[in-house]
Amino acid sequence: MAPVWLHRYAVLLACCTLFLVVAGALVTSHEAGLSVPDWPLSYGKLMPEMEGGIFYEHGHRMIATTVGFLTIILAVWLWRAEPRPWLKKLGWAALGAVIFQGLLGGMTVIFMLPKPVSVSHACLAQLFFSTIVAISWFTSAAWRRGGTLVEDQGAPGLRSLAVAASGSLFLQLALGAATRHKAFGVTPHVLGAVLATGMVLWLIVRILLRHGNHQGLVRPALALLAITFSQVFLGVAAYMSRLATADAPQPMPVMIGFTVVHVAVGALTLATSVIVAIQVFRFVQPEPAVSGARVPVAS
Repeated sequence: MAPVWLHRYAVLLACCTLFLVVAGALVTSHEAGLSVPDWPLSYGKLMPEMEGGIFYEHGHRMIATTVGFLTIILAVWLWRAEPRPWLKKLGWAALGAVIFQGLLGGMTVIFMLPKPVSVSHACLAQLFFSTIVAISWFTSAAWRRGGTLVEDQGAPGLRSLAVAASGSLFLQLALGAATRHKAFGVTPHVLGAVLATGMVLWLIVRILLRHGNHQGLVRPALALLAITFSQVFLGVAAYMSRLATADAPQPMPVMIGFTVVHVAVGALTLATSVIVAIQVFRFVQPEPAVSGARVPVAS
């Protein structure tokens, strides 16, 4: 089957995974985590009455099951059709991650929402989404076209900055998950936002100033800039809406809406930073001798 269909399928799975992240955020925002007290069945059934918190919790399980099956297909498809061994391994790694993610989800129910497990469940969801987005990029026509290598300039190295930016964003998402699951207050999350935003801006400014004509670096960098600023404003809105509705007897729609979108855009921010890091490692080389060379199409 043509590579374009493998790429389209990976993009479809990435969209489904983002939808799964949204569904998980809806469960947390509605405080519906224990609406279904058993696992893997729901009240001993494959399909309970979809009402109240059960709608969100069991709906989340249904979407997760669908994503799991779709990931099996992707891993097998890569194994059968993909000539790059490392990409085949990445497909199997994604499958292993989604299986472990399902087990963590079951543990959150069986052990009554233990905070470390719940936070780990949220963090792994973010890593899994970024992995599927990376697979989508590796199977795209843009990846196969290759591009021009450029030399690194300045200190710290651009590769180190790219890794640091993605790492700080993942830390920030972990802090956000810990805040939502009431492991601690909002202050670490706010401080993490300052750190992550600063690292992202440092990376993007370096790319634009030193490699502003390299579209393979500039385009994902500008996308990361736009998404990051959107995420900052959504974070402020989510926090203000939570303060404004603190006395409400139940979670209010305005707070739920901002929080869920904030979580979803956070996933997009991390995934985009991973793509920027991939592009930096592909095109930016520390050795001056490689400047002007081309990345092979088969890489």
